[in-house]
Amino acid sequence: MCALHVSKVTFFTTFGEVKSLADIKEEFENSLSEIYPKREVESIFLLAVEHVLGWSRLKIVIEINTLLNKPQINDFKCIKDLLIKHVPIQYAIGSTEFYGLEFSVNKHVLIPRQETEELVRWVLNTIQQTGLAELKIVDIGTGSGCIPISIDKNLNNAQVFGLDVSINALEVANKNNEINDTKVHFSALDILQDDLSNYSDIDVIVSNPPYVLPSEKQLMHSNVLNHEPHLALFVEENDPLVFYKRIAQLALESLKKRGFLFFEINERYGQETLNLLVSVGYEDIIVKKDINGKDRMIRCTKP
Repeated sequence: MCALHVSKVTFFTTFGEVKSLADIKEEFENSLSEIYPKREVESIFLLAVEHVLGWSRLKIVIEINTLLNKPQINDFKCIKDLLIKHVPIQYAIGSTEFYGLEFSVNKHVLIPRQETEELVRWVLNTIQQTGLAELKIVDIGTGSGCIPISIDKNLNNAQVFGLDVSINALEVANKNNEINDTKVHFSALDILQDDLSNYSDIDVIVSNPPYVLPSEKQLMHSNVLNHEPHLALFVEENDPLVFYKRIAQLALESLKKRGFLFFEINERYGQETLNLLVSVGYEDIIVKKDINGKDRMIRCTKP
């Protein structure tokens, strides 16, 4: 990740090459046109400017011809060079937005997706509709902590826990706890080896576990495949629901009666995941489609 010199000062140096923001935009377009679609390049450029200059998108449009100082030019070059190597923009700038909050991200955690925002929204709406209060909520496979932190930020009087097998991911999650002034309790746990005996009388368990099959690699963009952590992405081809089976079984012991279990799921396995939850003993199972019309989330209730 670049060591950026974030500055809101707008002037140009008398030494070296003088560039305007419009020049930087043209460089981004020329360098990235063969890697990303035009619209995505525009979005990437805006994110880079917001990060380096701290400008709103309206200000970017109005002041596109502003001259930049040398540190700012160097920061943009650093970001561009990483992007040319297919490093995702979120890793290049070291942060992303999720559910209206800022999150630090690096190679040890997945970049939070819009579909996962939909999962968080469903969890919060369910809590609001059922009138649950003073909740205990556990997120399994927490990564950057985006799910439990977003939930904690939007609830009062809730105990929220985030569990992950990766110590490096937990370091990122704890940093995001500080950034967002939340009080999620993060701990190390290997859900395939450990149990949830330390977590009882839970109201809600939520998980976005690994669910991508090795055979799906050919469908993935290189910036995901080569840079995001495979530990958080992939499962074995012959056991695609391994995490769902394990979590569903353990959750049945840790959830309160009528407690909720939420999963983000592989779109190819909506029916299979539903059948699994039926076989384990859950009730009121709902498969929910994402904004793109794909089976992406599932909710069930402990009897």
